[in-house]
Order: sequence, then C-alpha cells, then structure tokens
Amino acid sequence: MPELDDRGHGYRWLWLSLAVLALDQFTKVMVMAMLARHEVVVLAPFFNLVHVVNPGAAFSLFADQPGWQRGFFIAIALIASVVILYLMRRSGGRKTFNLALALILGGAVGNVIDRALYGHVVDFLDFHVAGWHWPAFNVADSAITVGAALLIWDGFRNPHVDTRA
Repeated sequence: MPELDDRGHGYRWLWLSLAVLALDQFTKVMVMAMLARHEVVVLAPFFNLVHVVNPGAAFSLFADQPGWQRGFFIAIALIASVVILYLMRRSGGRKTFNLALALILGGAVGNVIDRALYGHVVDFLDFHVAGWHWPAFNVADSAITVGAALLIWDGFRNPHVDTRA
C-alpha cells in the first residue's frame, strides 16, 4: 500500500498540468491563426484538422442554450480544479492517481481559458470513418479523457486506498 502521510507530494505533478495547458493553448492559437472557422484540412483518410467552436460541454451538450452555460461550465471547472488540488495534496506518492489528476487539471484549465476569453471552447481534431465523424475535440479534452480513464484504472488497482486524514 502506498505511503499516504507525506502531504503535498501530488503537487510535484503540477508540471504536467502546466505542460498540458501550454500545449493546449498553443495548438488552439495556431488553429485560430491558420484556419478560418469551419475550414477543414485533410491530413489522412481518417483524420482532419478543423476549426470549430463549442459553447457547450462534451459532445456539444447545451451548445444551443442562450449563454448561461458559459459561466456555469467555468464555475464547475474551477470548483473541480480546487478539488483536484486538494486531492493532489492528500494523495501522497500515488503516481497513477496524481498523473490522472494532473492531466485532468491541465485540460480543465485549458478549456476554462477558452470559455473566459472567447465564450466557447476551440476544437480542431476531427477523426472519422466511412463518413461518420467523432465530435471534434482538442488537447485539453484528450488530457481529461486520458486522466479520467487512469482514475478508473487506478481505482480498480487500489480499491482500498484511504486518503482521509
């Protein structure tokens, strides 16, 4: 069982959050500078770069709403970020757990920046097969998805880890 009384070790993973955030913002700025909105650049038979925006959540949930979702999603992401920082502080040396939280934190902050600056999230990765397109996404979304999968995996690997004080 991992040592859990060494508070603050999870903060060592904040470099990864910053790297995800930097890569996310850099790629979005490049897409906005190089592609007109809705422009498509075919890179492979299954992959395009596109410039689309999403004022909603994952899979454009609530994208058709009149604007309340911007503040709501910013608030949810900021609250989640505070909870993640708390969990990282309490996690001790749990590497997979901290890796997952760092990825989620970097992605959440990346999408918060988009919502705060532009009112929507910039998406640009478009995978497709036989005319069916997966909803476009970005680096932040990828980091959040991988982080969530790692959290689930870590939960199965360490089901009895207790991080209470």
